Amino acid sequence: QVQLVESGGGLVQPGGSLRLSCAASGFTLDYYAVGWFRQAPGKEREGVSCISSSGSITNYTDSVKGRFTISRDNAKNTVYLQMNSLRPEDTGIYYCGASLLYGAPEYDYDYWGQGTQVTVSS
Repeated sequence: QVQLVESGGGLVQPGGSLRLSCAASGFTLDYYAVGWFRQAPGKEREGVSCISSSGSITNYTDSVKGRFTISRDNAKNTVYLQMNSLRPEDTGIYYCGASLLYGAPEYDYDYWGQGTQVTVSS
């Protein structure tokens, strides 16, 4: 079965950290750029970060620069999002998606995970 599965979400206090994982099964993630997206309650889904298939190119939305780090381990068919110095406004459902084209718009992503909830609250 071809799928992406996110994990690592949870409840964390402001200033805390979480590491999200996006694991692929049924296909090889090596050839795909992977993006992390999030959707806060009542808001549209937004792009958070993206990494090229080789891992040599990364991009971040301004609000997470310096706090989040995207990385990948192609041997494990997994992409990670390390989130530090978390803020309440980082709360939302985090999704990963895979696209054959780095920087592709959302509608061009080939595979999506089901999402993992991140809640930042004291």
